[in-house]
Amino acid sequence: MPISFPDAHQSLTDGATTAVDLADTFLTHIDAHNERLNAFVDMDAGAVRVQAQALDVRLGAGEQLPLAGLMLGVKDTICTTDFHTTCASTMLGGFESLIEATAVRRLRDAGAIVVGKLNCDEFAMGSSNENSVFGPARNPADTDFVTGGSSGGSAAAVAAGLCHAALGSDTGGSIRQPAAFCGTVGLKPTYGRVSRFGLVAFASSFDCIGPFTPTVKDAARLLGVMSGVDPNDTTSAPVDVPDFVASVDRGVEGLRVGLPDEFLGDGLDPAVRARVEAAAKHLEAQGATIHPVSLPHTKYGIAAYYVLTTAEASSNLARYDGVRYGFRSGQTADDLEDFYVNNRTEGFGDEVKRRIMLGTYVLSSGYYDAYYGRAQRVRRLFQQDYT
Repeated sequence: MPISFPDAHQSLTDGATTAVDLADTFLTHIDAHNERLNAFVDMDAGAVRVQAQALDVRLGAGEQLPLAGLMLGVKDTICTTDFHTTCASTMLGGFESLIEATAVRRLRDAGAIVVGKLNCDEFAMGSSNENSVFGPARNPADTDFVTGGSSGGSAAAVAAGLCHAALGSDTGGSIRQPAAFCGTVGLKPTYGRVSRFGLVAFASSFDCIGPFTPTVKDAARLLGVMSGVDPNDTTSAPVDVPDFVASVDRGVEGLRVGLPDEFLGDGLDPAVRARVEAAAKHLEAQGATIHPVSLPHTKYGIAAYYVLTTAEASSNLARYDGVRYGFRSGQTADDLEDFYVNNRTEGFGDEVKRRIMLGTYVLSSGYYDAYYGRAQRVRRLFQQDYT
């Protein structure tokens, strides 16, 4: 496995290696393993070397770059200007974005090199990375196992050492779950902490961009650079960005940790329960206190999530009509309606179609208050449970 980010950064700082040599090492590693894992779905060695050459120039000019040498993979739902952004969908096949996500730009400005785009469930809709036009990403620990989703390629790439870190997006577990399945650190930041500008929208009031890394400290490094208000995203929070790295070694002495009763109820795998309880005991041994708490509306979570996110997906994905951009069918259409139907039927996969139809239904006349309005009120109850 190639050199870790802290070691790579130190080698670049000391002049013991160059960014071009570092990039070539990772490109070779990707060539050797990506066919088996199907993690990267768009690669351009020339574009990577151009970035590396530019980084060597910046370092040679004396710039102090906190992420110099970080080899970064980016989920295929996050826009970059030098790689395609297809959302793992026929609908956006070959799409080249004119904008770059703020999170990506900030990481590049700090010295990161974007290696390529990573596999995911189509339009981030799924939990196994099997809903991808590129086929499933595969778990490095055992390729017969799923990576989790929707950011499965991001988790697999970091776990296999194909890149130092990766960006994913999380709407309802799409960073946290594949990170757990593949054995990496995965962080969904608080909504508004990281700009969503340049993230292709699934459910805008849920979506977040976050990092995958081998270690907590690496995640803190990336989060500190990515965070902060962005004039291009009015939902980004105008709050100070703390020193996340300094907090990593602070310990948990005096920390109060809530353990929700509802999360440990019927249906939980005994092995998972044992690991959660062991983690709680470990925190106690380190000086934290564990407090049983109740989140009484937990049982309504999945239902409310699927109403709200599919409603937002239906609205967000209405723009893919094959007119302004998006897949255009080769079938002859008798009228405009047939034209739209052909484009969207062939351009979207089955899971995306299911969620669009469900979202359209819950937003339709006569059902809006019964489903969408009620789910919004349940969401408020969830927020109150946590206060």
